[in-house]
Amino acid sequence: PRFPAMASDSGDRHATLKRCLSVLRDASNDSEQFAALLLVTKAVKAGEVDAKTRRQIFDAIGFTFPTRLLISQQPPAGCPPHTFRALGLTLLACFCTDPELAGHSQILNKIPTFNDVLLSPCDPDSTSMVDDVYQCLSAVLATARGPRELVIKGTVSALCQAYLNGGHGSERALTLLMGLLAMAEAKCWQRDAPQLLAVLSKLSSDFLKAEDMTKFELCEVLPHFIPLSPPLTENSQGSECLCRLYKGLADILGSKLSQSQRDPALKLAASLVQACGAEWIPAGSAGSKFLALLVNLACVEVRLTLEEPDPVEVEGKKEVMTACYVLMEMGIQECLREENPLLENMQKMQLMRIMEEAFGAVIFYLRQVKQEELQDPFIFASVRVLGAWMAEETSSLKQEICELLPFLVDYARKLFKEGSPAVSLPQAELVSTEGSALPQDALRFLLPGFCHLTAEDRPRDILIAEGAPALLCEYFLQQWEVLTSESTAPAPLTSTEMSLQTMCGVFLNLVVTAPDLVRRDKTFSSLMDVLLKFLPLLLPQKHHLVLTANIATLGLMMARILAGSAALQGTQSAKEFFRSAILFLSEAHTAQADPSSAGLAVAVSPAYESTWDDISELWFLGMQALAGCVPLLPWLPHAALQARCPQALAQLLSRAAPAALDFELITAFQAVLVELARANEQCRDVILSHQGVEWANLYGMAALEQCLAEQ
Repeated sequence: PRFPAMASDSGDRHATLKRCLSVLRDASNDSEQFAALLLVTKAVKAGEVDAKTRRQIFDAIGFTFPTRLLISQQPPAGCPPHTFRALGLTLLACFCTDPELAGHSQILNKIPTFNDVLLSPCDPDSTSMVDDVYQCLSAVLATARGPRELVIKGTVSALCQAYLNGGHGSERALTLLMGLLAMAEAKCWQRDAPQLLAVLSKLSSDFLKAEDMTKFELCEVLPHFIPLSPPLTENSQGSECLCRLYKGLADILGSKLSQSQRDPALKLAASLVQACGAEWIPAGSAGSKFLALLVNLACVEVRLTLEEPDPVEVEGKKEVMTACYVLMEMGIQECLREENPLLENMQKMQLMRIMEEAFGAVIFYLRQVKQEELQDPFIFASVRVLGAWMAEETSSLKQEICELLPFLVDYARKLFKEGSPAVSLPQAELVSTEGSALPQDALRFLLPGFCHLTAEDRPRDILIAEGAPALLCEYFLQQWEVLTSESTAPAPLTSTEMSLQTMCGVFLNLVVTAPDLVRRDKTFSSLMDVLLKFLPLLLPQKHHLVLTANIATLGLMMARILAGSAALQGTQSAKEFFRSAILFLSEAHTAQADPSSAGLAVAVSPAYESTWDDISELWFLGMQALAGCVPLLPWLPHAALQARCPQALAQLLSRAAPAALDFELITAFQAVLVELARANEQCRDVILSHQGVEWANLYGMAALEQCLAEQ
């Protein structure tokens, strides 16, 4: 049928649209309605519909009419089979330009229909349908519920297929995929890994083959398709993608490049490091040269940008700077790697010198930071990468780091106290931001460096003067709450548990090197109260044995200094703490059959074996501290008896062969037994009843032998 054309004058067009809308509302037959609908959709397609008119169209026909069009199987005579469907999609695309309508459940439940259109063969007559679908999907993606609904309803797979088919609008499919991955990467890969891997495979092949500007454009696209989980190294297709990306990057970085070409390549390399560490770089001469070049380029970029910082230039380069930080952090790790290293020793020494200069530039930049800039995610990224350097390299830049410490403590305190709204830049985290530290957790990255620095006089004095102990005590409490809210099932070491362990190391350094501070600073009394409460809760959880060792030893070391405090005067919490500490110490060794003789030998208990390398020093320090506490706390020997400490040690020593016990263990056992025997008659009697005099003589425990011989 023929229909009147839309009027050319703007006022007339609106009048005609108004008449059409009236017909759509009141038409007595489908023919009239269809005629009016064609005029409305023509106006919509010509972009002649403003927000007010769009709303009038929706009020006139709602979602019911487009829905009928989508499912109708009978087109008007002489029209293509998909005529009604095309009209329905045009109307929905029109409605979707209103964000409120785009997130409506009636649009969201059309997602499977949109997917079907993308997957259907596209002839020249149906390209407008495909365009309308992309418009709908783009609008849905921008709504609050949209990304989740798109993932659940299979749009990721449909977009992947549409891109791989290379038909009409395939570049828009790629753009939409990038948007979806930016918002819901983990869910997309969890649900559609094979399809996304196929897209990455095509992109990496195109990247390797390209010899024009396409290569650099793909550097911008590819990071969106490199998953943090599951690792690409897990299957052969992923490994092949990594191989192509390595070769493509080696081609680029081995050439003379402009700034605009080098920056995307560095960002792509950083995204690969985030996902796979250095595993994507092959071993051998070519791989080691490439790795050294990558870190070198990153360091040069950092120095050029930060040594004489121009605020405008720095602002425009923050994203590539953060990528350079990721590459520098990998450089630190590779320079320290001893097992199957990618770098030769000479390369390591050269890179450490180059990185030292780059970190000097980072420190210089941070010293210029103003208070109003503290929320900037780039400052966070700069502090994080400096924390990685401080954790490993303690001898270089010491003067500069000492001068920066007041800023670092102040920055960490401000972010911790205020709960910064800062968000990480794309490459600011080496690990996925899902489930990892919040952006304000600068302390997590500074702790290892602080642990080294508290062992040295000058930086320790600065940290104390800046109030670091009080801040760390508050942080300790917060991290404990996080740990106790996590699953109680055995799991890989979390950043929370690692932070708690490192803080114990910082506090131990202060206890050993600054005992007067521990006595006078109320922070340590508060910390003592916390440790008394925490250890009994932690002890039964055997998968936290390293943290248990840290907390037990720190608590015992502090108790020796704070023995006069009210909290340690035989209170219930003190008794429970010491009972737990004694159990931890006394259960570490057992008597086992000695293969080299017919007797028994003292050996590390099976439950402690896997972590003994990590906790043995703490155990010896804990035994020494326990011995030191016995004469200072009159109630402690009786508590030790109740915890069966002298009984367990005496029983162990009476069963084992003296030759199988090393001197360090003999010294540790003797120190505790002597103090218990001296302080308490019952303890002495227990040891004597287990043939204490005989085995004390056999083990060469002269001090214990003498103590037991005295009346």
